[in-house]
Amino acid sequence: MDLGIKGRKAIVCAASKGLGKGCALALAREGVHVVITARTAADLAKTAEEIRKATGVTVTEVAGDITTEAGRAAALKACPEPDILVNNAGGPPPGNFRNWTREDWIKAVDANMLTPIELIKATVDGMMKRNFGRVVNITSSAVKAPIDILGLSNGARSGLTGFIAGLARTTGRHGVTINNLLPGPFDTDRLRSNIATRARNSNRSAEEEAEIAAKSNPSGRFGTAEEFGAMCAFLCSVHAGYVTGQNILMDGGQYPGTF
Repeated sequence: MDLGIKGRKAIVCAASKGLGKGCALALAREGVHVVITARTAADLAKTAEEIRKATGVTVTEVAGDITTEAGRAAALKACPEPDILVNNAGGPPPGNFRNWTREDWIKAVDANMLTPIELIKATVDGMMKRNFGRVVNITSSAVKAPIDILGLSNGARSGLTGFIAGLARTTGRHGVTINNLLPGPFDTDRLRSNIATRARNSNRSAEEEAEIAAKSNPSGRFGTAEEFGAMCAFLCSVHAGYVTGQNILMDGGQYPGTF
C-alpha cells in the first residue's frame, strides 16, 4: 500500500534506538524526510546513517535533550514546518511512590506531558494552515492498564492523554490528526531495564524474568520496533485522515478488557 506521504517532512523524537528508531525508519521507507533527535550523538549518527543507506531519504540529526527548551528549539530549527511529528521521550524510572520527591514528579511531567505539548504548540498551527498534519504521541499501555512500579509514567502520560482528547477534536477539520500509540511489552532497552528491576525483587535472573514475561503475553513474545513503526507510519498516512483522538494499544493482546 502506498501511504501517500512521500516527500513529506517529519520530526521523530528520541529516535536513535527502540520505538523511535522504528518509527523513523518506517516513515523513511515511505519516502518521508526525517529529522531525528536523541541525547547521545554517537548513537544518533549511527542510526541516521543506517536509515540513509536503507532508504535514500534526507536524514538530519539533531543531538540534544528534547525535554529541554534548547533541545526542542534545535529540532524545530532543523525542521520548522514538519508535516509529521512523532513525540517520544524516555520514561521515568520505575520505583516505589514513597521514595519519589516533588522534583521527580515535575521531571516526569515535564518530559512525558509538557514536552509533547510544547512541540505540538509549535507546529500544529502550521499544519492546519497547510491542511495536512499528523501527530503521533508514543505513550504507554500503562495509560490504559497502570503498572504499579511505573507510577511516574502512569501519571504523566495520563495527563497528556487527557489533553490530547480535547485538542484532537479541534484540528481534524483542518486535515490534522493527533493520536496516541500505547506500546505494551516491546523488546527495547526500556523493557529490559524494567525486567531487571523486577528480577531483583523476585530473586530471579533477568533472563528468567524476561522469559516469564514473554510467555505470559497472549502472543507468546515481545513486540518489535519494526511492528510499532509500521503502525506509526500508517497513522501518518493519507489513509488515516479519519482517525484522530484515539489511543491505539499495541500489546500483543495483554490488556484483558473488552473496551
